[in-house]
Amino acid sequence: MVQFSLFAYFSAVCAAASVPLSSRGSQSSSNKPTVQLQNGTYYGQFNPTYNQELFLGIPYAQPTVGDLRFRPAQPLNSSWDGERNATEYSPQCFGYGSDTWVLGNTVSEDCLTINVVRPHGIASDAKLPVGLWIHGGGLTNGGSSDPRYNLSFIVEESVKMRNPFVAVSINYRLHAWGFLWSDEVEKAGAGNLGFRDQRLALEWVSENIAAFGGDPDMVTIWGESAGARSVATQLFAYGGRDDGLFRSAILESGTGFENDFDEVQESGDEWQEYYGELVNKANCTSAADSLQCLREVPTWTLSDVLNSTKAPSFGGVIDGDFLPAASHELVKAGKFVRVPILIGTNFDEGTQSGQHGINTTEQWNAYLASAGANNDTVETLSALYPDIPSVGLPETLVGRPTGNLAAYGNQWKRVVAYSGDKGQHAARRWLTRHWAAANLTAYSYHFNVLVNGLSPADGSKHFQEVAFVFDNTQGVGYENAVAVNPFAGEPDTFDRLAEIMSRMWVSFIADQTPNHNAGMCCP
Repeated sequence: MVQFSLFAYFSAVCAAASVPLSSRGSQSSSNKPTVQLQNGTYYGQFNPTYNQELFLGIPYAQPTVGDLRFRPAQPLNSSWDGERNATEYSPQCFGYGSDTWVLGNTVSEDCLTINVVRPHGIASDAKLPVGLWIHGGGLTNGGSSDPRYNLSFIVEESVKMRNPFVAVSINYRLHAWGFLWSDEVEKAGAGNLGFRDQRLALEWVSENIAAFGGDPDMVTIWGESAGARSVATQLFAYGGRDDGLFRSAILESGTGFENDFDEVQESGDEWQEYYGELVNKANCTSAADSLQCLREVPTWTLSDVLNSTKAPSFGGVIDGDFLPAASHELVKAGKFVRVPILIGTNFDEGTQSGQHGINTTEQWNAYLASAGANNDTVETLSALYPDIPSVGLPETLVGRPTGNLAAYGNQWKRVVAYSGDKGQHAARRWLTRHWAAANLTAYSYHFNVLVNGLSPADGSKHFQEVAFVFDNTQGVGYENAVAVNPFAGEPDTFDRLAEIMSRMWVSFIADQTPNHNAGMCCP
């Protein structure tokens, strides 16, 4: 089920994620769309299936290769005559994980590109609202060409609603390519590169989206998981400085807040140790400038080093510039861009992040301590999250896991309840309360749809809302991914829910409220 509530600044909906669209349909030279941008002209492709125009793989920055590796991306600085091809996605940025390798995507350092999907036939001065999707993947993998992020379906729904919008998706640097940190990186001013990439893409949209019929003053940034963490980071960037790059934001299952307790002192500096290991493996130990040496390592050699070295958890770092303080401290100080938000979580987020194999109280205590909890906090959390399987999460799992589910651990339901609150639900509530206290609009959703193809131990897990938001009822992209098509073998009510959710997202992008989603068109 999907739970709804409406009060003050809080209005529950349903969630999801999105990105570009797959290149289905044909194109002929007589109907290829063109667009004149600041640097030159591109031609895209016409998609007759959805009556849309697609412009794919357009660079928004100079290639971050050679000496521009491990540096903030630079704006484009050249122009051209004639027309350039924008009919295919670029390679994804280097990433390590299922969202990259299972889908068989090509990767490259030259990957900072943007995709634009618009309804066919709109005037160049149409000034349509704009939704800019930032993909998830733990900041370590994924990309805008993932077919599960097909923007065609939701753009088509917006046309049916007579409230069309222009959809945009981007690539940004991932893993250590985009989020490396150390004393050397700090000295070079090269922290948070992936987030800086996103910022540069937003500036490109501000300067160029009008040529596609979009309104640069009506941009909504939108993401899921690490994409939502990215959206939050853009809200807090430069101490909440409002550069006029977006007017609203959608955050699905992510905020980016630090959620370890930090009550137990850790030994060493994991980032500096990680950097030192990379330098050693790349044979840069004796270099006078180790970061410059890393810039000169052949691409695939460096990729092998990164892929074989255990990394800390990638995320935003306090670099004194892009992020002047921890994100939760910025929120408490009121240093964030003051725009309406739509934010939410899935019911069983904890099944994504919870640790398997916890069977005893001793293992449970060690699990809490691993997040920096001291003895008093462990005792408090144990009382708040008792080992009572009859009331634990996920609701679809009755009692303790048995049989093929035994690997989850006897205390799995306890782990899921705690982990989901710690990683997602508490952060969502905390952020919306601060938004409301600042007299800002915050729509909050709670998604609780159970998919037959998932194990009872998964419940309504992380990422499951994405297909509904995209209105991807065909399950495009799920056949090759490590994910279950949430519509396979399900009743028509699932399709109807996808229509409702996608319309809510369209309504928020267009009107900054999800509640203008019905009665706009056809049944």
